[in-house]
Amino acid sequence: MMTTVGYLPDETSSFVGRRAELARLHTALTTRRMTTLIGPGGVGKTRLAVRAARVAADRYTDGAWWADLSPLPDDGLLLPTVSDAVGLADHTLRMPVEALCEWLGDKHLLLVLDSAEHLRGPCSHLLAEILTTSTGLTVLVTSRQPLGTRGEYVVEVPPLPVDGAPDALQLFADRLRAADPRAGLDAPGDEAAAAEICRRLEGIPLAIELAAAGIGRHSVAQLAARIGSRFDARGAGLGAHGRSGVLSLAPGFGAPGPGAPRGAGAAGDDGDGGDPGTARLDLLADATVWPRRHRTLRTAIGWSHELCTPLERLLWARLTPLRTDFDEEVAREVCAGGPLTPDEVDRALQGLVAQSVVQRDGDRYRMLDTLREYGRMWLTELGEARAAADRHARSFLDLARRAHDGWTGPDQVSWYHKVSDTHLDLCAALEHLLAHGIDGAQEMAGRVGFFWACCGHLSEARNYARRALEAGPVDGPHRTRLQWVLGVAALLQGDFATAEKHGALCTAGALYDRDDEGMLGAAYLSGLTQLMTGEPAAALEAAGRVLRMAQGVPADSAHRLRCRLITVFALTALGRLTESEAAATALRRACERGGEYWTRSYADYQLALIALLQGRPAASAAHARSMLAGKHRLRDSFGIALGLDILAAAIAAQGAGAQAARVYGTGHAYWRMVGHPQRGTPELGPVRERCEFQARAAVGDEAYQRAFERGQSDNAEVGLAAALRTELQL
Repeated sequence: MMTTVGYLPDETSSFVGRRAELARLHTALTTRRMTTLIGPGGVGKTRLAVRAARVAADRYTDGAWWADLSPLPDDGLLLPTVSDAVGLADHTLRMPVEALCEWLGDKHLLLVLDSAEHLRGPCSHLLAEILTTSTGLTVLVTSRQPLGTRGEYVVEVPPLPVDGAPDALQLFADRLRAADPRAGLDAPGDEAAAAEICRRLEGIPLAIELAAAGIGRHSVAQLAARIGSRFDARGAGLGAHGRSGVLSLAPGFGAPGPGAPRGAGAAGDDGDGGDPGTARLDLLADATVWPRRHRTLRTAIGWSHELCTPLERLLWARLTPLRTDFDEEVAREVCAGGPLTPDEVDRALQGLVAQSVVQRDGDRYRMLDTLREYGRMWLTELGEARAAADRHARSFLDLARRAHDGWTGPDQVSWYHKVSDTHLDLCAALEHLLAHGIDGAQEMAGRVGFFWACCGHLSEARNYARRALEAGPVDGPHRTRLQWVLGVAALLQGDFATAEKHGALCTAGALYDRDDEGMLGAAYLSGLTQLMTGEPAAALEAAGRVLRMAQGVPADSAHRLRCRLITVFALTALGRLTESEAAATALRRACERGGEYWTRSYADYQLALIALLQGRPAASAAHARSMLAGKHRLRDSFGIALGLDILAAAIAAQGAGAQAARVYGTGHAYWRMVGHPQRGTPELGPVRERCEFQARAAVGDEAYQRAFERGQSDNAEVGLAAALRTELQL
C-alpha cells in the first residue's frame, strides 16, 4: 500500500484504543532515532506500529517503509529484505550492507522492522551500521524483547485495559460485527459476559479476536462459560501435569491414521471433546517456562485450535511452511494429501478464516506469525515437518517451471510479479532442495535466475546458481542454464570478465549437448558482454551466426527473441540505423503478438535511440514512454533508469530544458536505486552529454539545476508519472 511517500501495510480492520501508546510513540519518533515496541506475541505491536508509522509518514521527506521479518528463518535474507523494503535493487559487486548504507545516507525516512525477535543479534548489528551512516534515518522495531542496540528506546506494549476502559470490549464487539454485521452485544447479559471474556483473556488483542471468532458456534454467554471453565481447568491442570505434560496431545489428535492427523475424527467434529486440561500447549503454561500473558495467549490459541475441525487443524499445521501470502491454488498444492483432498483444503481454509486463524484480503490469505508458530509445533508433533517441506518445495519448483514456460506468453507480467512476490518461498524451497533434492535445486535455480536478475535480486540469483552447480554433477540444459544465470547476473553487476567466462562455458556446453536454445542464450550473454565492452561488430556476427544455426527453435522462443535484440543493439552501435530500425520494428511486432513485454521494452528503447540519432525527437519521446510503461509494469528499475535517460534527451532536443532536467534527475534517482552511475552501451555517453548541454542552453544553469534536483528528490513513482506525461513545458 503506497502512502504519500513510502509503503506501509493496509489496515484491514478497525483500530481500537491505544491513545496513550500513540502519544508516547509520537514523542519517541520525534526525539529518538531508534524505538523498539516490545511485548508478548498477540499483544498488538504490529497494529500499533502500522498506525504510528502511518500517522508519522508525512513528517519524513522520503516516507515510511515497512519490512516484515517474520517469514525469515535466519539472517541470510535480512539484508535483501530490508533493501527491498526501502526500494534498493543493488546491481553492484559491493557488500550489501555498504550499498544499503550509501542508499540511506542522504534519506530522511522512517524504517519499520516488524517481528525482529528471532533475529535480534543480526538486526542490532545492521541497525548500528545504518544508523551511524544515515543521519536522517529513524527506526521503529517490533520485537518480543529489546534488541540491545546502542541508543535503543524501549516502549512496552501492554494488553488493552479490561477494567475502567472500554477498549477491550470495543475490540470484541468490532470483531463480532466484522464477521457478521447483524451480530452485537444486545441480548441481556451479553455485555457483561463479553467483559468477562476480555478479563479472562487479560486484554490480549489476538486472544480476544480468536474468542470473538468462536461466537458463530456459541452465544456470548456460552462462550464466556466455556472460556471460564477452560482457564480454570488450565490452572488446575498445571499442578497435576507441570512440565511432564509438554508432549501430551490435544483432543482430536489421538492414534494416527495413514496420512491423517492423529485421531482425525476421534473427538467430536465441533472440536469440544476431551479433557480441556490435557491440551499440549495448555501444559506449556508452566509458570517456570512462560510469562503469564504469554501463557494466557497460548491457552487461548489452544482453545481456538480445539474449536477447529480435525481437517482444519491439519490444514493449520500444513500451511506453516509458507513464508508469504498465498492463494487457494497454492494452499491446495502445498497442503493436499491424505484426508485433505483439494476440495477439503478449500473448505478447511474458509473454516480457518471464520475462526480468525487465517486472514483474508481479496483472494490472498496470510497467517499471523504467532499462529504460524503454534501450527509449526503441531506439524512437528504430527511427524509431518519433512513431508510438508517436500510438498512446499515441489509446489514452488512447479511454479518456477510454469513461470519459465510462460515467460514469452501473454501472462509474462503476472508471472514476473508472482516470482517477485514469492521470493522468500522460492528461496526456502531452494534451501530445502539443496539439502534434500539436488536435481530439483539445479533445475529451479536455473529457471528462476533470469526473473531474479530482472527483479534486482542479482546476489541471490548468482549465489543460488553457484551453490547449485557446486552441489553435484549436472549436465545438459540445466547446467547451461545455471552458467547462463551466473553470467547474466555478473554482467548486470558490471563484472564483465566473469560474464565473458560464463558465456564461453555456455557456448561449449550447448555445442556439446546440441542444445539450440542454449546456443541462443549463450549468444545473448556473450553478445551483450561484447556490446558493453565496445565490440558491436563481434556481437552482431556471433548473434547472426547462431540465429541461422538454430532455425528449429520457434520464433517466439525467449532465447531467440533476446538474441534478435542483440542484433538490433549491435546495428545501432555500428551506425546502421535504417537496418536497426527495421530489425527493431520487426522484433517489437513479434513480441507484441506473443504478449512479451521485457524484450519488447528494449526494442522500444532502441527505436527511441534510433529516432533521436536520426533527428526525430518527438518520435523518440513516444518510443521512450512506451518503453517506460513496459518496464514499469515489470518493476524493472534498471530498465526504467535507461528509459528515463533517453526520454530526457528526446525532451531536451525539443527545447523543453526544465522538463528534460527534471526527467534526467528522476533517472539519476533510479540509477541510485540500482547502485550504479549511468550504465549502458558506449554510444549512450555522447547522447547523455548532448542532452544536458541542450537542456542547460534552453533554460540556463540555475533553472536546469533546480529542475534536476526536483526530479532527483521526487518520490520515484511521482517522478516517473511526471515523466510519462506527454505535454511539453517550453
